Amino acid sequence: MTTAAASSPRTYQVRTYGCQMNVHDSERISGLLEQAGYVRAAEADDDPDVVVFNTCAVRENADNRLYGNLGHLRPVKARHPGMQIAVGGCLAQKDRGEIVRKAPWVDVVFGTHNIGSLPVLLERARHNTAAEVEILESLDVFPSTLPTRRESTYAGWVSISVGCNNTCTFCIVPSLRGKEKDRRPGDILSEVRALVDEGVLEVTLLGQNVNSYGVEFGDRLAFGKLLRACGDIEGLERVRFTSPHPKDFTDDVIAAMAETPNVCHSLHMPLQSGSDDVLRAMRRSYRSDRYLGIIEKVRAAMPDAAITTDIIVGFPGETDADFERTLDVVREARFSSAFTFQYSKRPGTPAATMDGQLPKQVVQERYERLIACVEEITWAENKKLVGETVEVLVAVGEGRKDERTGRMSGRARDGRLVHFATGGNGQQGDAGSLAGRIRPGDVVHTTITYAAPHHLNADGEPLAHRRTRAGDAAEAGRAPRTSGVLLGLPTIGAPAAAPAPTTGCAAH
Repeated sequence: MTTAAASSPRTYQVRTYGCQMNVHDSERISGLLEQAGYVRAAEADDDPDVVVFNTCAVRENADNRLYGNLGHLRPVKARHPGMQIAVGGCLAQKDRGEIVRKAPWVDVVFGTHNIGSLPVLLERARHNTAAEVEILESLDVFPSTLPTRRESTYAGWVSISVGCNNTCTFCIVPSLRGKEKDRRPGDILSEVRALVDEGVLEVTLLGQNVNSYGVEFGDRLAFGKLLRACGDIEGLERVRFTSPHPKDFTDDVIAAMAETPNVCHSLHMPLQSGSDDVLRAMRRSYRSDRYLGIIEKVRAAMPDAAITTDIIVGFPGETDADFERTLDVVREARFSSAFTFQYSKRPGTPAATMDGQLPKQVVQERYERLIACVEEITWAENKKLVGETVEVLVAVGEGRKDERTGRMSGRARDGRLVHFATGGNGQQGDAGSLAGRIRPGDVVHTTITYAAPHHLNADGEPLAHRRTRAGDAAEAGRAPRTSGVLLGLPTIGAPAAAPAPTTGCAAH
């Protein structure tokens, strides 16, 4: 190896599967690696020095997907001396040493509780030329104390808790993420303020069971208080949270949502099933009447609230009558969107060994009927917004057809996806239009002209455009970074460059 090659920083890629918690964990993995001297490889680079898989174990095909991707990398690694492959996340926590047994070309396996160990494990594996497997049974350090490379200039995830105290029979997450651990309110608010100081306009509070926040320190009203405290942070324009559990959803949270101006009137609350018998078998400690009662209270306090959900079809023992009850609840709830899933058997969960496992064709038929029902409702609900003016936070990557259609995309305050025209022909400097001047992170007001089941279109020129510090950062190619407390991590290659001085936004 030449001296120049030896002094070049090692490059990395992080490949993420699964939930928002995993997406946020990947931001921390990137932050850790960059603080240790690694440099992110370009997306098109198929030959980085380090590839990290941050895995999910919720769906049945998660194992196949991981091992398939590892198989594709085996010849790449054979051509690239010194390349390392690391596997983390929930599947790593579950499979542990099995990963190295099935894929001996993997260098590092780490779990959900020790993300911060990754740079050390990579260095140790290089030094010892042997795989390093480190899986902890409980949280080593709260993830939010780790450095983070934020992926968005305008929106940020903030973990308020990790782990879950529930025992849903279909879910493997509590055994992989552990019991709920809550951050102190002051630490959460400090992180939110740090993001806002760098130009972030929207924050999403994250937890496996976000509205049970406070259980660890004995304050059942803590989550509502936290929402209200976010309302006091100057410059924070939007607050969201995901995912709450119906059993913990209390009236004080509804009041906090309604009375705190920057808390968005959007609520993602998993239903899972509309059948009380299935909910009982799932060990979900609420029933359909309780669920619909929460929605009624939310809409009484916030008539414009958009409510989304998760639904599982084909749970063991689900009858035709059970499924019809789910459709009834969907029609009554009038969701603005729903994430629908076919039941997936996960070894290690009680549901995996229950009687009444349903044939694939039965589950598929019900799933298709559910999707048709959901889309009929979401389309009707979206049509109600045609002619309404909405505030859109301009986003990146939300509109796959934007380049072809000449539109940009973003999210309304209620969370709905909006594709909007910018005026003119999309070229910089068009007379009388905003084309070329609107950046991701800016805010526009525009009028809805068309509704589809999963999005809204606004084909007239925006009524207003506000440039923001988040937009400035996007234009300059900067992303917010939040630092953490790290002791003794090894540094690889050249040290990371210090961020350039800015007027407000620093370089997810």
